[in-house]
Amino acid sequence: PKIDAAQPHASRLSHFPAAASKVLVIFCSGACSHLDTFDYKPELIRQHGKPLPGAEKLITFQGEQGAITQSPWKFKPRGKSGKMISDLVPQLGELADEMCFIHSLTSKTNTHGPAENFMSTCFTLDGFPSMGAWVTYALGTANQELPAYVAIPDPRGTPQSSVNNWGPGFLPAAFQGTDFNAAKPIRNLAVPNGVSRQTDQATRDFLKRLNERHLKRFPQDSQLSARISSYELAARMQLSVPEVSDLSGEPKHVMKMYGADDTENSLKAAYGRNCILARRLLEKGVRFVQLFNGAYQTGGEGVSNWDGHKQLQKQYSLHGPVFDQPTAALLSDLKQRGLLEDTLVVWCTEFGRMPTFQKGASGRDHNPAGFTSWLAGAGVKAPFSYGATDDFGHRAVEQVATVYDLHATVLHLLGLDHERLRYYHNGIERRLTDVHGKVLRSILLNG
Repeated sequence: PKIDAAQPHASRLSHFPAAASKVLVIFCSGACSHLDTFDYKPELIRQHGKPLPGAEKLITFQGEQGAITQSPWKFKPRGKSGKMISDLVPQLGELADEMCFIHSLTSKTNTHGPAENFMSTCFTLDGFPSMGAWVTYALGTANQELPAYVAIPDPRGTPQSSVNNWGPGFLPAAFQGTDFNAAKPIRNLAVPNGVSRQTDQATRDFLKRLNERHLKRFPQDSQLSARISSYELAARMQLSVPEVSDLSGEPKHVMKMYGADDTENSLKAAYGRNCILARRLLEKGVRFVQLFNGAYQTGGEGVSNWDGHKQLQKQYSLHGPVFDQPTAALLSDLKQRGLLEDTLVVWCTEFGRMPTFQKGASGRDHNPAGFTSWLAGAGVKAPFSYGATDDFGHRAVEQVATVYDLHATVLHLLGLDHERLRYYHNGIERRLTDVHGKVLRSILLNG
């Protein structure tokens, strides 16, 4: 796209008519097990305690695998569709009819950091633009009072790849995600103590006159134009961000619906407030919102995220309630407010987990060979299921899909051709999907 450096976030046209105008990505950091949530495998129950056929003494990321292990949680038919979903996420399960499942997703790596990079940027290495950066580079945003792209970290901290998940890579810095959540506002936004509003405004006005005078002398200085634009957005955000972040006006029944008033589970309450913030940002027209559940290891393996290697049942029994009610409330709230008509919701995690427990442990190792993501909202069929893993949930075997395909499909729903969306860098015409990817047309309402 042709971008005016003085207005980098001005709204731009898509390649073709779009089904969605906004995106919400809900990212469960740590590799949430598909076999204990959304991918029902009765063979795990029948073969519980036996070796995985053809994979005896299989060595995976952390070492040798033990026996096939059924999920500690029962699966039940949910919604009118009867989709089998685990009791670990019962409230999300009740929304099964709103979801389009991709059960055959695959990744290129079984290591968290590179896999988070891959899910967010389509590259395992650092330094590549995130999906939100690509989308805002292509489309800008309709709301000039707020950032075009917001990342909402988990209350416990950032994911393992941290800012790589919302970074601009080699795209102009204006397209980086702005990270804040309901508890931690944008840094350095408030007027310093001792400086009045009048003085602050006068200082900005003076700086603006100096910059405009300099720009007249050097009209082709795009870096200066971009700097002026960033200062002006920061000034507007001093009013708009505190307003959108202030949840005090939310009705009590809404706070209760999200679990944001839960006095017995403070972590669920904090994540619930993040979910409300995500809804408020989408209501205000923010183009791309990235909501994280789970943070880089704090307190030990699997304690602060979904990395259930050693004590999966104990740890997931804590993570499930934190994630389930607020996320289900967010999806329901978006629907009842009519926001799903033009908002695409994507739930994802960096890879799946094994159908076996690790030898000598009570948890599942990493598995990039087959896992689940789901979409909801604008432009996708629901209820619908695409692809499948094998009888044990080990490998994708039907309609195998890649992360490139997932990203190509999201871009398509936004009216963008993933092969046309490019940026020239270091002699290469770069794409979000690299040289791969196909649109999963069978999941589209208008495929």
